[in-house]
Amino acid sequence: MRQKAISLLQELTEAHAVSGHEDEVRAIFVDELEEVGDLSTDRNGSVFCETGGDGPRVLVAGHMDEVGFMVQNITEDGFIQFVAIGGWWEHNLLSQRVEILTRSGDKVLGVVSSRPPHFLPEALRRQVMTIDQLFIDIGAESAREVTERMGVALGDPIAPVSAFTTMACEDWFMAKAFDNRVGMAGTIQAGLFLAQSSHPNRLILCGTVQEEVGLRGARSAAHFAKPDVAIVLEGPPADDAPGFSRADCQGRLGGGVQIRVFDPSAIANPRLAQLAIDTARKEGIPHQVTVRRSGGTDAGSFHLANDGIPAIVLGVPSRYIHSHNAIMDVNDYLAMLALTVALVRRLDQDAVDGLTSYL
Repeated sequence: MRQKAISLLQELTEAHAVSGHEDEVRAIFVDELEEVGDLSTDRNGSVFCETGGDGPRVLVAGHMDEVGFMVQNITEDGFIQFVAIGGWWEHNLLSQRVEILTRSGDKVLGVVSSRPPHFLPEALRRQVMTIDQLFIDIGAESAREVTERMGVALGDPIAPVSAFTTMACEDWFMAKAFDNRVGMAGTIQAGLFLAQSSHPNRLILCGTVQEEVGLRGARSAAHFAKPDVAIVLEGPPADDAPGFSRADCQGRLGGGVQIRVFDPSAIANPRLAQLAIDTARKEGIPHQVTVRRSGGTDAGSFHLANDGIPAIVLGVPSRYIHSHNAIMDVNDYLAMLALTVALVRRLDQDAVDGLTSYL
């Protein structure tokens, strides 16, 4: 289980899949699950694998996309101007490597340009440059070289470059895109595990598109799959690093799976949230309950879709998300996987009906 988790996380995090361009992650999903169940996609590109028999339709979903950029302009002297796809803090960008995915499928390496301090007045050294002031250098001398020889065009997606790396603590790993490749790995691995045993429902495994730009893919995914309940797997920000209050920490590395009961995008169905907490306690699964003041997940779209879908978010806290180098503890991931499997097994018809029995 652990070794499969690590290999899957490496493959997924090193994939290039900015919002709206999730093809590489979708291909991994299909490759891993094509023997598990029936595959399909909606018209926005979210992908589904259905397995199991009758019973309530239980959706386990992660979003396939990562934050990145898009080519906005090419200057006459061959530099790339770009726009952000998803949320970025400009502090994290200068001198970082990026990769442009061209229409032909080639990847062009570049670096976000920075000026040496020798050429900066003291006042400018303290300022943060905004994205519209930055450029990407891909080693070209003209716009024609960029477009004709390198094949780069306006609208091409740009992803961070960061290798999946084991840290000194063998349970900790560094990579880009743990938000949300941990959720995709968990969705895939839960499907592989549950396919080998019985569960009292129709399981729908799902990878959604365009979460990072407004929870968009989950809207059409909910309409397409018509689930009775949704378990959303995520890579939320950890809050156990310097700058956070340890007393208020609800996302500690090594603290177990995060069970999110609130953020501004969604209030978890209280009965489903309690079932998740009770299941974690009964199964001895390390967990940490979370109420968030900010942020949002696909649960924000799922719980409002159709006639309303009870939803819960399970997450793997990761430090420094939405940057080139995030850090996670694989034991938190394994706890998320264990809770996902255990929760699916408890969601029979009576349990699902009880989530929305209000009269």
